[in-house]
Amino acid sequence: MDAVAALNEIAFWLERELAPTFKIQAFRRAAVAIEGLSRDALLSRASDGRLKKMKGIGSRSFEVITQTLEGGVPEYLADLRERSSTPLADSGSGLRAALRGDLHCHSSWSDGGSPVELMVDAARSLGHEYLAMTDHSPNLTVANGLSADRLSSQLELVERINDDGGGGGRFRLLRGIEVDILEDGTLDQSPAILGQLEIVVSSVHSKLRADRRTMTQRMLGGIHDPHTNILGHCTGRLVQGGRGQRPPSDFDAERVFAACADQNVAVEINSRPERQDPPDELIQLALDAGCLFSIDSDAHAPGQLDFLQYGAQRADQNGVPAERIITTWPLDRLLEWASGK
Repeated sequence: MDAVAALNEIAFWLERELAPTFKIQAFRRAAVAIEGLSRDALLSRASDGRLKKMKGIGSRSFEVITQTLEGGVPEYLADLRERSSTPLADSGSGLRAALRGDLHCHSSWSDGGSPVELMVDAARSLGHEYLAMTDHSPNLTVANGLSADRLSSQLELVERINDDGGGGGRFRLLRGIEVDILEDGTLDQSPAILGQLEIVVSSVHSKLRADRRTMTQRMLGGIHDPHTNILGHCTGRLVQGGRGQRPPSDFDAERVFAACADQNVAVEINSRPERQDPPDELIQLALDAGCLFSIDSDAHAPGQLDFLQYGAQRADQNGVPAERIITTWPLDRLLEWASGK
């Protein structure tokens, strides 16, 4: 098989397993290092020792490349494929099959680990019909949030990818952002640039321990902004993982979800295993309030796009009807809904 494809597929499966970043990046760097080299060039470099000395090629990636040159599937990749043949989630497979896309992910333009193009390739390989590129807004400096100028440049890239067919087939990359809801309830981008986007995920990322009244008013401000389509990871909690645990923010969930239903804003079911946000009891409150939902991966690497399995499982366990999940909708219906907001 192709050596670059093998290295990137290994990285994909490792990302899906939440393997250490240094291990994943080793394979991504090796793929970049040999990209553009022909099979004959790789064979030549492998035979005379130059391949092993190339910057970005470690012992494991060298082994993978040489085994592809021998005509087989590398052993390391074969082991990963076998290990990854088991679904991530125990239930919700029917709902997962109904999901057509993903409206929350990040690339190396902000705090993701891979270029937009690799995120697109992975989304297409998972059968997505659409993916919204939603890198962070400028207030989140720790995540390299996009200024208006940088976001405009990314939108040009999105247009070029779609002009090239989105990598082939029916796939469409959507213009989007995960925009901070600031402390005063306004959104962290100008109305002019937000108006150029197809999907706006509005989230709180700071002052998460604010008092109930303050947090409620802040969230209501973001929900009432006419550009907001989705309320992202509404409690901000962390239940596991390398960043430790974090309790949910305190807010008036009944008022917040009533506003979402009234303003036609979908409540995100965030699929990241360390978030599991909203908690089950809040999903039930949002259901009772008549809210729509969006099952999103919040992926920061290509392999994490498969986290949708976790979100589908939680939605299924909580009895969320597929017709109330906007990511089950065809693209035309989704965009009509989003623009109507």
